[in-house]
Amino acid sequence: MNTSARGWGRAERLDADRLADGLYAETGVRLVVEGPCPGGQVGAAYVRWPDGHRSVLKWRPHTKLADFRAGPLAVSEVLRNAGYPCPATELAAQVQHAVVLVQELLPGAKTDRLDHDGLTRALALNQEQAGRLADRPDIPRLDLYLREDGPGYCLHEPLRRHNLRTAALERRVSAAGSDHPEPMAGNDAVHQDFHPGNMLAVDGAITGVIDWDGAGRGDRRFDLVTLRFGLHTQESAPGVTNRLDEILDRMPDDVLRPLWAHMSLRMVDWAIRHFTPAEVEHWLDLAERRAW
Repeated sequence: MNTSARGWGRAERLDADRLADGLYAETGVRLVVEGPCPGGQVGAAYVRWPDGHRSVLKWRPHTKLADFRAGPLAVSEVLRNAGYPCPATELAAQVQHAVVLVQELLPGAKTDRLDHDGLTRALALNQEQAGRLADRPDIPRLDLYLREDGPGYCLHEPLRRHNLRTAALERRVSAAGSDHPEPMAGNDAVHQDFHPGNMLAVDGAITGVIDWDGAGRGDRRFDLVTLRFGLHTQESAPGVTNRLDEILDRMPDDVLRPLWAHMSLRMVDWAIRHFTPAEVEHWLDLAERRAW
C-alpha cells in the first residue's frame, strides 16, 4: 500500500531543502539534497554527505526527539543489532516542531508486486520480530485507539458523521475496544506500517524494511494485519492474498479482532478526510469482510 495513494501519516509534505538547512543550523552538517525518493505521502529525499555517500532524509512532524529516540529509533536499533535489515539512523535532530532524520540508504527498490517468495520472506521477517523487546521495558507499548482518537489519525467522529455504514463500523470498533483494553499486549517489535511499499527488493528478493517511524512494543501479528490491508491496494501474485488470509484465519479471535478493528478505523477515517467517497467504500469493503 503506497502511502501516496492510501494515506498512513500526517498530510504535511516534506520540504527537503528547508529541512536540510534546519539540520545544518542544529548540527553543523551540510547535506546536499539530490531529489525526492519515489512514493510516500509525507515524503523522503535523497541527500549526499560531504564525504560523498548518499542517505535518505526524512522527517516526523509534531514529534519530540526524546520520544522518538525512546520509541521508534530504539525498536529499529534492537532489530538492526539482531541482524534485521532495517536502516541505520545516521543523524537525528529536533528542527522546530519536527524530528529530522538521516538514514542509511539500503539497496533495492520498493516492492510493487508481492509474489509468493516475497510473502515467505515477509513472514520470516515478521517472525524475527517476536520477543525482541522482552528486555526493553522502557520502549512504550502501542495503542490501538479503539475507544479514543489517535494523534491525527484513527479519528472516530468522521466515521460517526459520514454515513450509516461508517457509523456502524465505528460502533463495532468501539465495541472491540471495550472488549480488548489497550494498549497492545506483547513484547514483540512492531513496525505498524508493514506493507509492500515499505519493503525493498533486488531481483524480487526483499533486502530491507524501511519507515519504522511508528514502531513500538506489542504483538508482531499486528504487522500481518497491516500487510493484509496493504495487499488490498497493490497487485500481488495469484494466491498470495488467500495465503495470508489463511494465516489470519488461524489467529485467535481475541488477537485478530482488535487488530482488524484498528486497521479498519485507521483506513476508513483517513479516506473520509483525505480521499474520495470511492476510497471510503474501498476500505469499508475490506473492513466488513471479516465477521468481527
